[in-house]
Amino acid sequence: MDLQTMGRILGLFGISMLVLGALLWFGGRMGLGSLPGDIRLNGAGWGCYVPIATSILISLLLTVVLNLVLRFFKR
Repeated sequence: MDLQTMGRILGLFGISMLVLGALLWFGGRMGLGSLPGDIRLNGAGWGCYVPIATSILISLLLTVVLNLVLRFFKR
């Protein structure tokens, strides 16, 4: 692999990390981590958080986006 290809791959990786970070930041501001269906257990000195509804929502969104992207590039 030449340096030009490696640079493109690293650039795409960096841009995707930037976009993912921005989505997570805005999602946290919009209440993405506290949906009804997310389980939060707290006790004396411990805590457990199971984001079931958030995981389902993110999975559905990623499925739709990836299907649209793959259909666009298939043509």
